[in-house]
Amino acid sequence: QVQLVESGGGLVQPGGSLRLSCAASGSIFSINTMSWYRQAPEKERELVATITSGGSTYYADSVKGRFTISRDNAKNTVFLQMNSLKPEDTAVYYCKVTLLGGSAYWGKGTLVTVSS
Repeated sequence: QVQLVESGGGLVQPGGSLRLSCAASGSIFSINTMSWYRQAPEKERELVATITSGGSTYYADSVKGRFTISRDNAKNTVFLQMNSLKPEDTAVYYCKVTLLGGSAYWGKGTLVTVSS
């Protein structure tokens, strides 16, 4: 079993910043990709950003230039630095980890609210 614990969500004003963290623990032999997804009220869950074991990154168009994904392989932790936040970024943010064997695990989510 793999456990994922997200942290860093909260309430922030438009234009502000937040940094999300997701720490993986448990039966981890080799992590492949680490990703952040988000789900806004009454909307489908969408991919925000992904980082591979080699450090390659992918971003959704809506967050390019504002969000940065990074990882600490020694600590099995992935981060999402979110700058210039907009009200439309309000959502529950989920961490997803995919192992080399293909198994995928999700965190329980952390709420980000962007509002004045």
